[in-house]
Amino acid sequence: MVTLKELAKLLNVSVSTVSKALSDSSEIGENTKRRVTELANELNYKPNRIAQQLKSSKTKVVGVVVPSLMNPFFAEVVHGIETTLGNHNYDMTVCISNESLEKEQRSFDLLSTGSVDGFIVAVARETQTKHDIKHFESVSRTTPIVMFDRVLNDVACSKVVVDDFETVYQATKYLIQEESRKHLLLISNIEELSVGKQRIKGYTKAMEEATFKPSVLKLDDELSPDEVILKYLKENSNIDAIISIDHITGIMALNMVKKIDKDVPNDISIIGFDYVDSKFVSSPKISVVNQKGFKIGQTSAELLLDELNSKNRVKHKTIMVKSQLSLNGTTQKK
Repeated sequence: MVTLKELAKLLNVSVSTVSKALSDSSEIGENTKRRVTELANELNYKPNRIAQQLKSSKTKVVGVVVPSLMNPFFAEVVHGIETTLGNHNYDMTVCISNESLEKEQRSFDLLSTGSVDGFIVAVARETQTKHDIKHFESVSRTTPIVMFDRVLNDVACSKVVVDDFETVYQATKYLIQEESRKHLLLISNIEELSVGKQRIKGYTKAMEEATFKPSVLKLDDELSPDEVILKYLKENSNIDAIISIDHITGIMALNMVKKIDKDVPNDISIIGFDYVDSKFVSSPKISVVNQKGFKIGQTSAELLLDELNSKNRVKHKTIMVKSQLSLNGTTQKK
């Protein structure tokens, strides 16, 4: 493998010039940068990461902690993070909390000992419900953190959030105003989370503005969710629309509506809360709130990189990524 010294000799320049050119330093002219880069690519030059880390005191690695990768939303966010970090010559280490406070704490203990330069995290369910934030407060004193989607407002760090309240408020208004639905059911298994609370508030406001009675079906993890949904639909035959505010119960609701011999969307409209590709796993294709997971990951990574590359203390930011209602076969398009 070619070395920095060998590149310099072939180009008849100093090692320092090659190093600065590969780092896109403003001290080096564009013509020299191009010559160095072209030869480095031709000879498949790879920088010595360990030497770089020792010199800069940076690992060029970001710790990403998420509740799950089985949830397609988080998988899409991680994809956005990885793509953005890769474009800036950063790598990432992914840890899964599995919604556990203890596992989340262990991930921070493992990675906060010089293994990573910063963190991107969606807070675990148990962390939010118990509101135990000591590990975040401890790490944030020395290491930058960016939270996304599930955030803790009393932790001093940058955040990337979704317009949860407004998104469900507008989805509910759409069903009421455009499809003349009157008996809308909201299904949730995340009502104890900050995002779930905001989504329920958005639905409730839209229903109350229309002088309709809100109906919220909160699912119990100990009971079969599809059976709970089926039982509710059988006992409440007037339901004419369903909004799911998590990533799976919209598909469950669609399957249960089929079991009671009602037509979707003529009898019952359904809107899920997920990522746009979820429409490919149902028939008819489900209408969804697209949370823009890739964009959230991209924005989170860019925020963290800005902090890592700044020579001055950075003021924490909160950026909102707008969701989008994607109408498909489970709603009556006008």
